[in-house]
Amino acid sequence: MPQGRTRRSLLVTASCALAVTGAMVLSGCGGDDPDAGTNGVGKLPAAKIQARTRAAADAAPAVRLSGTVVTSGRTYRLDMRLKADGGTGSVTSEGATFKLLRIGRELYLKADAGFWSHADGGDGGTGKPDGTGKLDGKYVKVPRRDPAYKKFSGFTDKDVLLDGLLTLHGALATEGHHADQSGTRTIRITGDGGAGGTLDVSLQGTPYPLRLVRAGDAGTLRFSDWGRNFTVEKPAGSETVDYGRQLPTS
Repeated sequence: MPQGRTRRSLLVTASCALAVTGAMVLSGCGGDDPDAGTNGVGKLPAAKIQARTRAAADAAPAVRLSGTVVTSGRTYRLDMRLKADGGTGSVTSEGATFKLLRIGRELYLKADAGFWSHADGGDGGTGKPDGTGKLDGKYVKVPRRDPAYKKFSGFTDKDVLLDGLLTLHGALATEGHHADQSGTRTIRITGDGGAGGTLDVSLQGTPYPLRLVRAGDAGTLRFSDWGRNFTVEKPAGSETVDYGRQLPTS
């Protein structure tokens, strides 16, 4: 090989090595941009991040929500799938688990006899008719005039539930970059230094909320399956009891 060509090859090799070394040095000295390859919301002020994530949540056609909500001194463990025209899932409170299903304005509740007996003994929100045995394992159609409708339908309403939950209290700030359980990169925003709640927002793709810690130890919730559609179907007549027809008229 001619001597001139050999020198040129050595120079090219040396230049490439210097470039790689330089990149490694920059990386090792903190030259990486934590927002590189993200949706960019991590660079925004906390108030704008909250506005973006609320807009994303409102626009999403569906979501899965799981975790705990503490309200009026009672803890509810939720695992719900929600969309604009309905929702389905389970709720556990004080050791009793029941299923909720809403299609449009029709709300159904399914539980065992133990739940109905407990409700009849002073839960103060079901208006349960006599005869818990025939309600065991059935979908009970709850009339809109019954207190149970207002009490439980909110758990199946995407807009109502998210409006009540996705709020941080106090001055907003960002706490830095994190990763959730699945490895998704997130930015955390806090209210009142965390005392007003914390919200982890996805830095990948659409800036959806992924994890919420509510203020005042009022529960922790995870959000997933954003935009993933699902089907809600009216239960068969043989699986349904028309609760409303059994209510007292007085």
